[in-house]
Amino acid sequence: MIITIGGLAGSGTTTASKILSEKLSIPYISAGDIFRQMAAENDMDILEFGKFAEGNDEIDLEIDRRQAKIAEKSENIIVEGRLSAYFVEADLKIWFVAPLDVRTERICQRENKSIDVVKKEIITRGESEAKRYREIHGIDIGNMEVYDVVINSHSFQPEGIADIILKVTEVISCQQ
Repeated sequence: MIITIGGLAGSGTTTASKILSEKLSIPYISAGDIFRQMAAENDMDILEFGKFAEGNDEIDLEIDRRQAKIAEKSENIIVEGRLSAYFVEADLKIWFVAPLDVRTERICQRENKSIDVVKKEIITRGESEAKRYREIHGIDIGNMEVYDVVINSHSFQPEGIADIILKVTEVISCQQ
């Protein structure tokens, strides 16, 4: 089974993807992993490569291509990334939502930054990404029609989210 999991920063996609990967005993890849791999290929650290990517649409396009190629060669995989559902032929496409304050708090804890700084970063990053996705791919990140399931990750613990997704995979398996 091929599953994509996307969501905005701090929505819990990485945590849930890792747990689900363990529960299903299938591999997991993320857009972030590919980004780090590309940085290493270009002999840059993450920050340098991030700056380089800002003015280079080809980086985003290459991340999308690599995810799609890896998924194409896989029978079972979880692909985590904001746009994965648009570029990966998947059996199940999932999107996570969570209130801005919840996402802010999660990132504050993870990155040890102040609430004000993180909230500003999330808003700025979200606006920038939405604009890039529209310009580069013609994608409206707010359009949920491509997803089979949308989960409010604030309502459940990561383990519970993985269990919900497991139940959905059981239903899909029965229908095939």
